[in-house]
Formats: sequence, C-alpha cells, structure tokens
Amino acid sequence: MDNKVAHTIVVSNEKGGTGKSTISLHLAVKLLQEGFKVATIDLDGRQGTLSQYLANRELFCFKNGIKLPSPQHFKIAPTEDYNHIAEHAACVEMQIKSLQPLYDAIIIDTPGNKNYLFELGHKFADTLITPIGDSLIDLNSISEIDFTTGKAGKPGCYANYIWEVKKYLAAQGKNYLNWIVVGNKISNTRSNNKLIVFDYLQQLAKLYGFRVCEGFKDRVIYKELFLEGLTVLDMQNDLLKRHMTLSHIAAKQEIKRLAEFICPE
Repeated sequence: MDNKVAHTIVVSNEKGGTGKSTISLHLAVKLLQEGFKVATIDLDGRQGTLSQYLANRELFCFKNGIKLPSPQHFKIAPTEDYNHIAEHAACVEMQIKSLQPLYDAIIIDTPGNKNYLFELGHKFADTLITPIGDSLIDLNSISEIDFTTGKAGKPGCYANYIWEVKKYLAAQGKNYLNWIVVGNKISNTRSNNKLIVFDYLQQLAKLYGFRVCEGFKDRVIYKELFLEGLTVLDMQNDLLKRHMTLSHIAAKQEIKRLAEFICPE
C-alpha cells in the first residue's frame, strides 16, 4: 500500500505584506519544473493574493495560447458565521488531509493575522518559511532585542507561537520542524541596518531553532510579474520570447537558494 504523504510547506508570518504569496508561487513553479506534483492552498482567502496571482497566470496563458506549469490551487476563506468556526476548521482540516496522498508537495499560504485558519495551516507544517524584512522592527515578532547590550530578551509573539506549534507537532510524532527565516524585500544597498538585522537573526537562529536564508532582494520585477501571473523561472521558456535580464538571473538564483534550504542536496 502506498502511504505517501505530501511534504507540506507553510509560508507564514504574523504580519501582512511580507511577500508570502510571491514566495509561495515561485516555490511551486520551481518544484513543478523539477517534476513534482504540487498543490497550493490559499488560507488567506479573504484577501486572496496568491489566488489572484494564479488567476493572472491562468488568464495570461489563455490570452497567449500557451501552457505554463501551474499547481492545483485551492482557495479557502474564513467562515463569516462565528458560531460555526470549529465545524469549518474541521472541514478544512479534512480537506487538507485528503490532498496529502495525492501530491508530492503542498504549499500553504497563511493569513497575515492570527486566526483559526492561520493556526490550522501550521498543524501540517513539515517546513515553515517565515519571510522577514531587513528592519529592526520586524525582529520584534521573533524576539525582543536590547539594542544597548546587543542581547536577545523575551521571545516575540510569533516565536512563542512557533514554540507551541513545535510542541503540538512533537505530540503528533513529528519531532523536527524545518523552520527557515528568509529575508524578503531586502534593500539592494549595503547598510549598517541590514547587516545588524542579519547578525541578530543568526544569533536568534541558535536560540529558537531556525535557519536563516538571505532571501529575496526588493526587485521591481516581482511586482511586474505578478500582473501577468509569471515568475522569474518562466523567463527561460522559449514560448514567452522574453529577454532574461541580470535582475531576472539574480532573482532566479535567490529562488534556487531557498529551494536548496528546503531540500538540501
């Protein structure tokens, strides 16, 4: 009997606007290009950024008469009936479980605020990707920092939550969570602020059990590609007849680096 269960990648941060949907689709396309069967789940169905990204992709392919690799996509919005949250959560949980034997990888894009769907998504995590900017303020969700002494203080709200997630997963027999904190929308300029942020992240990684991936620069191309539903990985497709710029090539390397953090060779 085949007991295959998809490797589930949860892209999450208890904060909106961190680029979760961009990371989710680029990872999905990367895995599809490598021959894996991939599903994506948008648990931020009310805002639906990932769903819109994929809708743009479908429309682009239709208008141009081409076929690009796309994951099987599922959009889930929170229930408006607050008296039936438990029932809706149970239904969504069953839906995700039913998908696990059908795919090699499932990528879950979570809401930017903590709600029951946010919490539900984390229950399935094999790999957790947390995008973070190069701002000292963004570090607060992971840890309070005493900048006079340079030492970490109490865990931030998100780090505390992930500790609870790890305990839940361990109780389910999953003793390791591959937690990756990935820099996103990182300034292209070398600044003391950016260096300080990544220095602190390396320190916090040892305390809280995550690995740090340098991640994605703040590139205009990511915003431009969203409108057509494209990724930098699509630029090499001859059907598109697009010119690969240096920015595209650099961005492609960023995707490759993150994928290697998930599945090291």
